[in-house]
Amino acid sequence: MNNSKVSPLWLYVRKNKWLYVLLIPGFVYLFIFKYIPMFGIVIAFQDFNLLKGIWGSEWVGFENFRYLFQSDDFFTILRNSLIISFYQVLFGFPAPILLAILLNEMRNLLFKRVAQTVLYLPHFISWVVIAGIIINMLSPSSGWVNRLIVDFGGEPIHFLLKPEYFRTILVSAEIWKELGWGTIIYLAALTTVDPSLYESATIDGANRLQKIWYISLPSIATTIVIILVLRVGSVLDIGFEQIFLLYNPATYKVADVFETYTYRVGLLEGRLSFTAAVGLFKSVVGLVMIVLANRIARLFGKSLW
Repeated sequence: MNNSKVSPLWLYVRKNKWLYVLLIPGFVYLFIFKYIPMFGIVIAFQDFNLLKGIWGSEWVGFENFRYLFQSDDFFTILRNSLIISFYQVLFGFPAPILLAILLNEMRNLLFKRVAQTVLYLPHFISWVVIAGIIINMLSPSSGWVNRLIVDFGGEPIHFLLKPEYFRTILVSAEIWKELGWGTIIYLAALTTVDPSLYESATIDGANRLQKIWYISLPSIATTIVIILVLRVGSVLDIGFEQIFLLYNPATYKVADVFETYTYRVGLLEGRLSFTAAVGLFKSVVGLVMIVLANRIARLFGKSLW
């Protein structure tokens, strides 16, 4: 074959054919479990009945969305979702970046590896276990937090029954659980930094903080932007398990989010069409947020696409 007539793209694919072969299982997984089920979105516009199926269920148009938007709880769960997500981004997003930089600056390899292992472990602990730890730790009768408060002359506090404490407890627990795991991507990005840059900076008299500010952070800026754009896209995806295990009727007004609301109103009552409508609404909001975040990032010369 005359190479002059072959497109550069085909030459590149042929040169890296085994890398594309390795992608096949991932594409098959996405197609079967992500794209094919998207056909089920149609039930968001139906009064879905399990016995009648998708083809036999009555078409109701936007009735499920109208019920959602006109619900007395809609603005409460929207506000809660946005506030909790904002706290997660504000406090949780920079934390693994800072931790990755601190670990990268360690010179004792043994201590560094032990620290990484200890920090990664909470990610593998179930939320059921973590919720049990939090409940016992904050117990007004036997929790060590309240014992400490009593020892200093205070009165025991029912933390999990106080709406003003719930978001702080939730976000703090999530940061602790995922902090170490989130550093993996940033540590991997930091390993690609050319060591000669640090050596040159040392010769020029730069201290450690200046090296971090002018070399480490700019080197992982693209990675930070990509993770941030993707995180903004899941602004309404707070998570179900952690909130479900910790909240109670006393904290509904600050803790109820789309996942828990959908579970109570949609699944427990068998309203699958309403559940699908909520999921579709969250997906559309996520798509819009990703596009907007990417456009803003493009203004600074960094974008996902």
